[in-house]
Amino acid sequence: MEDGSTNVLLVDDQELVRSGLRRILRRRDGFTIVAECSDGDQVPAAVAEHRIDVIVMDLRMKHVDGITATQRLCDQGAHPPVLTLTTFDDDEMLSGALRAGAAGFILKDSPAEDLIRAVRTVAAGDAWLDPAVTARVLSAYRRAAPPRTPAASAQLTARENDVLLAIGQGLSNSEIADALHISELTVKSHIGRIFTKLDLRDRAAAIVYAYDHAIVGAKRPNLR
Repeated sequence: MEDGSTNVLLVDDQELVRSGLRRILRRRDGFTIVAECSDGDQVPAAVAEHRIDVIVMDLRMKHVDGITATQRLCDQGAHPPVLTLTTFDDDEMLSGALRAGAAGFILKDSPAEDLIRAVRTVAAGDAWLDPAVTARVLSAYRRAAPPRTPAASAQLTARENDVLLAIGQGLSNSEIADALHISELTVKSHIGRIFTKLDLRDRAAAIVYAYDHAIVGAKRPNLR
């Protein structure tokens, strides 16, 4: 991001949808649409050609769908975070996007304000799971994911468990820092250790882990 502007790549096979996204993600609100793709097979070239902060990607496209395109990006190494976008209330598709490495998902019928927040959140390195379908999508994710050892979180320190709980509740790094009265740099250090200890790929996976192991909902005095 330069001069506070968030560079966005739009990926959707419908021009009408991309036009609507352009009207929502306006330059005056801090967004720059640097490129558009009509299919997932065009994404690698666009990422190579432009400096992109976040990819807003449809899940269902004719040739290469959003899940496959996201997986290919992850397989190539470092890449801009992906926010998947769909009109379909399809739990399996959305959970597949998380497994492929997407940083989150939002439904196309969400309010414009939610889309703006979601794009900003994902561009900043956080995760965004649409609350309208999160519980069901996580259930689908669990069914397809390999089982984890329930005691794995015992490897974490008390403070790391606090940070994991906050991640599961959807807090950003700055919000976690405020809640725990620590610096954002310290939050990032804790998150790095959490990912390493629990073998988690990204923040979305950490949210799933927190739900799976009943960490979300746990009462911790220092998060009140």
